[in-house]
Amino acid sequence: MLITIGKVQKPHGVKGEVKVEPLTDHLDRFRKLRRVFLTASDEKTQECAVKAVRYLDSIPLLQLAGYDSPERARELNGRLVQIPEEEAVPLPEGQYYWFELIGMEVLSEAGEKLGRIVDIFQTGSNDVYVMQSGKREIYLPATKEIVKQVDRQAKRMVIHVMEGLLD
Repeated sequence: MLITIGKVQKPHGVKGEVKVEPLTDHLDRFRKLRRVFLTASDEKTQECAVKAVRYLDSIPLLQLAGYDSPERARELNGRLVQIPEEEAVPLPEGQYYWFELIGMEVLSEAGEKLGRIVDIFQTGSNDVYVMQSGKREIYLPATKEIVKQVDRQAKRMVIHVMEGLLD
């Protein structure tokens, strides 16, 4: 499985570098790239070697093999910059990537199946998990009071069902 870490914006300079909009909290991760997968809007993906990485302020600029001119680099505009899931930066205990949570089965502390996480969005104070339960969507605050356990391997989340949470 590939995870998205950025999106190609446009060529930069005369050597074919591309400016990348980072879609990750780990900006340093671009320095360590040796290869990336570039996915177009038609979902065609190509593997590409990374020749060099530098930063303009906090914006990564990538030099990719086979793209040595602005004209060639322009072909990459809008493509997603992706890496294999196993190359993701390890997170501290209790933190999760969204791709790990989406699709998880949600259970109550009593073991009752409640639904599946289908989306996540950010608010000012915490993330909110969107759980599909039958035909309904239920918003679950991603707080320690609600989320009691996340099991990445089993793809399961256990929540504390407070009064009114599922209404």
